[in-house]
Amino acid sequence: MFPGGRRRARETGKDCLKREIKEELPKLKLGRLSLWKEVTAKNKRSGRRMSDAIFIAKNAKGRLAIGDKKEIDRAAWQKPRGLRLTPTSRYIRDRLFPRKQRRRR
Repeated sequence: MFPGGRRRARETGKDCLKREIKEELPKLKLGRLSLWKEVTAKNKRSGRRMSDAIFIAKNAKGRLAIGDKKEIDRAAWQKPRGLRLTPTSRYIRDRLFPRKQRRRR
């Protein structure tokens, strides 16, 4: 699953991301952040409204050392395919890393 969290009162999306990364992966340093997309939808199972702000980091340096073991139990760099993902994470992956179209003969 991609990192995520809830925004606090009067906190911007970018500030929320920085705080969440610092809490969950304190040794990871992100470069320049830019908002890629905001997604709002309704969860088909629960009916709950969802709102996600998806950022892209220009660079990421450091180790994936876990800060709060109650938040996450492990972290690893992964290739974008071959993972079990939530619908939101799958949407993000498919837009950022579209499958190459195979030529038909």
